[in-house]
Order: sequence, then structure tokens, then C-alpha cells
Amino acid sequence: MSLMRAAVLSLMMLTAVAASGAGIYAATASGTQATTDGYGITAFTQ
Repeated sequence: MSLMRAAVLSLMMLTAVAASGAGIYAATASGTQATTDGYGITAFTQ
């Protein structure tokens, strides 16, 4: 794998993680929608 491909893949993965975190945060902040993260972390904190 070339350095450019590795950099693009890393950037895409970081963007996906940030978007997922922003979505969970927004759903939690709204308070009207139950959030799920797939790992039970949000259920553990409530």
C-alpha cells in the first residue's frame, strides 16, 4: 500500500469516527431519542 493510500484511508476512518461520535452526541443532547452505540456504553451510564 502506498503512503498516499494509507493517508487517505486513515483520514476517511478518522472522519467516520468523528461523524459517529457527533451523531451519538447530538442524539443524546436532544433527549427525545434513545441512543444506542452497539456496545452498551450509553445504557451503562444511564
